[in-house]
Amino acid sequence: MTTLTAIAVRDPDAALSRHVGLAETFRQTFTLAWRATIKMRRNFETLFDVTIQPLLFTAMFAYIFGGAISGDVDAYLPIIIPGLVGQTVLTACVATGVQLRDDMDKGVFDRFKVLPIARIAPLAGPMVADLLRYAIASTLTFATGIALGYRPGGGVLGVLAAILVGIIAGWSLAWIFTWFGTVGRSAQGVQGISLMVMFPLTFLSNAFVPTQTMPGWLRAFADANPVSHVISAIRALANDGRVTADLGWALLGCAVVVAVFAPLSVKTFTSKM
Repeated sequence: MTTLTAIAVRDPDAALSRHVGLAETFRQTFTLAWRATIKMRRNFETLFDVTIQPLLFTAMFAYIFGGAISGDVDAYLPIIIPGLVGQTVLTACVATGVQLRDDMDKGVFDRFKVLPIARIAPLAGPMVADLLRYAIASTLTFATGIALGYRPGGGVLGVLAAILVGIIAGWSLAWIFTWFGTVGRSAQGVQGISLMVMFPLTFLSNAFVPTQTMPGWLRAFADANPVSHVISAIRALANDGRVTADLGWALLGCAVVVAVFAPLSVKTFTSKM
């Protein structure tokens, strides 16, 4: 931020221009991503949803539902751990839009208006920083599962690949909540709308129970749910080390979400810059 401010001071007229090159856009994006990581370190409570929540949810879901659904906890862990990776990452996405709206309400982005930076940089920077949040959430969920007795058959490579899928899914789905952040009127309103979307996507999926136990109409929705494909891909990678068709469908679904909501987010965001 010091670098960007110095540029504006040396050449105030340049602040009116947003026409910067691709390389400069990337540099500014990573500068603002670093700003976002500094905020995370200074306000550790913003990381509670990706540090404390995975520990609590993994233990609670495993011991509460394990016996009822799979007969015992050990048999349920291969089902619930990949499911909780998807659920935890999606929950972390909600904070992206809420934090964006909160910064906009506090006038943070008004300061960027006088800087000669790409209009996308203030939006893309925090999105890049949030990759760290998704990595933490996915890793802690697997670590907690292993502590409870989960033994992923896919080995280290399978688990790392599953974490990577979780990170990609989290980053992609975060564009939905980023758009909510740009159109919402308050941080509280954005959070409320985001939760209304997040809960159906996670609970109406195969994250916690097999879809075969659902009524036909609900099973059809759950099987078509992009989150179900993400979780199935994570399960196959972590539990068996297999690459299945669900991985292709998951990546396709993520690409469609980005293709739709990234332009919407950028358009709405830049119109307010």
